[in-house]
Amino acid sequence: MKNYLLILLSTLCLATAFSQEEEVVTEVDSLYKEDQFYGGATYNLLLNSPKGISQSGFSSGFHIGFIKDMPINTKRDLAIGLGIGLSSNSFNQNMLIDTADDKNYSYTALDNNDISYSKNKFTTYMVEAPLEFRWRTSTATEYKFWRIYTGIKLGYVFANSSKFIGESDIKHSNIADFNKMQYGLTLSVGYNTWNIHVYYGLNPIFNSDAKLDAASIDMRAVKIGLMFYIL
Repeated sequence: MKNYLLILLSTLCLATAFSQEEEVVTEVDSLYKEDQFYGGATYNLLLNSPKGISQSGFSSGFHIGFIKDMPINTKRDLAIGLGIGLSSNSFNQNMLIDTADDKNYSYTALDNNDISYSKNKFTTYMVEAPLEFRWRTSTATEYKFWRIYTGIKLGYVFANSSKFIGESDIKHSNIADFNKMQYGLTLSVGYNTWNIHVYYGLNPIFNSDAKLDAASIDMRAVKIGLMFYIL
């Protein structure tokens, strides 16, 4: 009889221990946050190009950064995101950037001047500050969820360059005619890992000093691609 009692007590002790361990494992964080880091790649387009200017080849953008997620309701499915990041954006097109005799920059539509070339592009490198309003279907235990993030992204161009490869190579950097401050609207929509990302530039890439045939160059950037978020 004593042996049966010892077996029963041992079984009860083990069951209690396992139940306590299970309770610890299933405990959740009621103050969880989402999507603190991001990385993405985009296809870059130019809007409002001057007459005679068009894109050619593949124009790419690469984006990485950190966003502070700040939930604003009890369910924590609504949040504000404020962050900082880096991006590089290239645009392959047919507008040659060169220096004029007076040391100012000149802009020429290559296809209108019968100039042969294999590559012509300009690139910007930016520090960015995204500000987002975030909606998601996540919970403290659900890591695969739908999300819609929309907002505005401010960018500071800390470096730029242009490259022409033809009968002779022409390269320039730190061109003063680029707008230092660039900003636009953003939208990211997706489920789990895959998220479609769109950026629509609200101001021109070049400032008022940049002229093509005596007219301002009012080109703006549109970026379409994929964005990936992790904690």
